[in-house]
Amino acid sequence: MVAQVDYRFIRLSLKKSFTRYLSYAFYEGRPLTTKGRWINPLVFFLFRMQLILPSARKVVKPIFIVGVGRSGTTILGVTLGMHNDVGFLNEPKALWSFLFHKEDLIGSYQSKEGSYRLSASSVDSSLIKNAHQVYGNYLRFACASRIVDKYPELIFRTDFISAIFPDARFLFLYRDGNDTCHSIRRWSTELGVKEKEETHDWWGRDDRKWNLLCDQIVKYDDSLGVHIKTIRKYNNHEYRAAVEWIVTMKEGLALLNSKSNCVLGVKYENYVACLKTRQEVLRFCGLSSDVLFDKFCKSILKVPESKPRLKLPIIIQDEFNNVMTLLGYEAL
Repeated sequence: MVAQVDYRFIRLSLKKSFTRYLSYAFYEGRPLTTKGRWINPLVFFLFRMQLILPSARKVVKPIFIVGVGRSGTTILGVTLGMHNDVGFLNEPKALWSFLFHKEDLIGSYQSKEGSYRLSASSVDSSLIKNAHQVYGNYLRFACASRIVDKYPELIFRTDFISAIFPDARFLFLYRDGNDTCHSIRRWSTELGVKEKEETHDWWGRDDRKWNLLCDQIVKYDDSLGVHIKTIRKYNNHEYRAAVEWIVTMKEGLALLNSKSNCVLGVKYENYVACLKTRQEVLRFCGLSSDVLFDKFCKSILKVPESKPRLKLPIIIQDEFNNVMTLLGYEAL
């Protein structure tokens, strides 16, 4: 499925299908594990061109979907993208790499050292201007008034984003950690590739993302940090996924406590099953009720099937279960 567009999407809206393909082709870039990376130089050229174009639309209350990948963030973004007012960008990491050189965790677009955490101190007037310029032109090309940017790792960069877009809204999506870890393992084993002696998978170019996660996040975690030497050596995808899920969910819970005015917690299982939850998301984002959004949600959303229970090392299982309980899920 290209650009997350299937026959149901096309049948509901040709306009939305066109703008979704536009977003996919010219704004999101192609990461390491995908084909068609030849288009990336063109994408970066277009970004540079947009810096000299007049920004046709003001960027107002951009919406950022954050959390852990493989937890339903794409479904949330695609469904919101069907809303008449919304232009949806699915992990536009090429765009963010263009705007700020330290943001690339995977190594898809540059080899410079990346930073998991980015703060407001990294933001200057030039970055603010460039970000508003590119996003404003995207709104024009997408025939939209609001942007939804799904980029899970931005959960560690909310201060950075808010310094650029002071009225930004964040949707912290969370899902049963057991199901999320199974999904990450499946993605990495099925879509990971070997190229020129390098491994490209969920954990980046030769474990770039995993190493940054360990060095910059896990190392400083109150519970996991004392085991960092052991954790760093994990090769099992499910073990690694559990570590990523733990620290990311803890970050999300902290944000809900400290930034409740601009962060909404969204339980994936409720979003796919409950109209009330979807309406709450729209209200929080300042989006009106929308017929296309409702129709699309009804046609594609379904309650996920439970996965076999994980068997984790004891040094991470206790904290995994603790976070599961805090989020309202049954412990392993």
